[in-house]
Amino acid sequence: MASDIDNAPKAEDTAPPPELRFLKLLVTGLAGTMIAGLITIIVLLVIRFPAVTAVRPTLPADLTLPDGLKAEAVTFGRGWIAVVTDTGELLILDAATGALRQRVAIGAP
Repeated sequence: MASDIDNAPKAEDTAPPPELRFLKLLVTGLAGTMIAGLITIIVLLVIRFPAVTAVRPTLPADLTLPDGLKAEAVTFGRGWIAVVTDTGELLILDAATGALRQRVAIGAP
């Protein structure tokens, strides 16, 4: 029995096969490429977003909703502002003056 234990290969004597070393190299390269790609995407997003968000729409100073309505949603277009009110109406306002252009009933909330 002692001779079987003595003849067993030692852990430091066995080297991994060349295919396993090559596979390890490929996995390490893939992980490095993925990390570099993720860092590149994050850097591009950080660099590009301030330029995109620099232009923000502005509301006219004298914009008031009629009849004490409350705004639930607002969107901006070229020359107009659309406001959805709490009563289920869509108000189209002039972007420059804030004057009411059109009033559309879209249903009760």
